[in-house]
Amino acid sequence: MTAVVVIAKACLPGRVKTRLTPPFSPEQAARLAAASLDDTLATVAALPVGRRVLFFDGFGIADAPASAAGFEVVPQPAGSLDERLAHVFDLLDEPTLLVGMDTPQVGAAHVAAALDGFAGGEALADLPPAPCPDAWFGPAADGGFWALALRRPRGDVLRGVPMSRADTGAQQLRRLRDAGLRVALLPTLTDVDTAAEGRQVAAGVPGSRFAAELARIAAELGRAA
Repeated sequence: MTAVVVIAKACLPGRVKTRLTPPFSPEQAARLAAASLDDTLATVAALPVGRRVLFFDGFGIADAPASAAGFEVVPQPAGSLDERLAHVFDLLDEPTLLVGMDTPQVGAAHVAAALDGFAGGEALADLPPAPCPDAWFGPAADGGFWALALRRPRGDVLRGVPMSRADTGAQQLRRLRDAGLRVALLPTLTDVDTAAEGRQVAAGVPGSRFAAELARIAAELGRAA
């Protein structure tokens, strides 16, 4: 059974997407975060996997969004981001794909290589099977990462990696390889941390909840967001 985990926090004004303020108000930034999370959960809900988990930083499971229906809701423990990520990879024992809530453009095609790799694929009859990756890593354009998949989950490959830095992705990838894991790369995606990034992402997924919410906010502001 394959598990897909979405790591997210409660979309409350002043707690999420604070780098979007300004130009947006804290309330508008929280609405964009909620739309991004809803898009991500909808994508994961449609994936052909056996287990879906919302790894949630909120005031209680009841705070989880309605779009998380059908997901297991696991509360995040206290601690730094690397410790929390390590916790969820120690908690699960099946092949696990972790994605963030800041890439509303993520679709099934972006994670297909990891899910197909977990399934094993089929080798050509006249060729020996190629070594299958142990991990799949999704780089983010800002130097972080938006996805990490491990065939055999283990938190030690995350614990101690400095997070929220321009070299976080490079350090995480190095940690995986130093642990002897065969790593394949997923597509590079843009996290939405600024208004410009929000416009860029929305333009690529015009039918998304995120794009619709950004358009509503632009109308409220009376100018292009």
